[in-house]
Amino acid sequence: MIDSQQASAALNDINDVVQRVRQSQVYQIASLIIIMWGVLVFLGYIANYTWPPQGYAIWAVVDLIGIAGSIGIAAFSGVGPGAGAFAIRLLMAFLLFIAFGIFCSVVLGHFGPRQMLVFWPVFTMLFYALAGLWFGYAFIVIALGTSALIVIGYFYAGGPALLLWMAVVHGGALVLGGLWMRRI
Repeated sequence: MIDSQQASAALNDINDVVQRVRQSQVYQIASLIIIMWGVLVFLGYIANYTWPPQGYAIWAVVDLIGIAGSIGIAAFSGVGPGAGAFAIRLLMAFLLFIAFGIFCSVVLGHFGPRQMLVFWPVFTMLFYALAGLWFGYAFIVIALGTSALIVIGYFYAGGPALLLWMAVVHGGALVLGGLWMRRI
């Protein structure tokens, strides 16, 4: 027979294991989404570098594929019975994110192409950092590291070289961050 202190300690150990498993599941799903976005934005920057006049169309396609892929991964992740509801909330979050970003960058900011190229990734990293407050430090590390490299490129990469810098830094950081999350 165990006493109440031993039972309490055993329950705390079980809760710790459950929490670590839950965080591991979040990291596994999030890492797939982050890696997918990393590849997509890398290809988007390279396409934008190759065909500059088509930039808005390229990024619209990248965003649509990314959103559909993110929702698909979330919906078919198989993590619990609420995965479908999570996918719908994820879609709503994307729509709110896009609406707020357009309002800030177009209506309030009147950003030029160079500022727009940097605004959206840094704006996205804000949400990675916020996710880190709930889901774990890996999101915060990815957000802060990527944002710092993006800002460095903004100030030091001139002309079309910024697109190549962003391909490597933004796309590469997301892929590396997603791979790192799979190992945590």
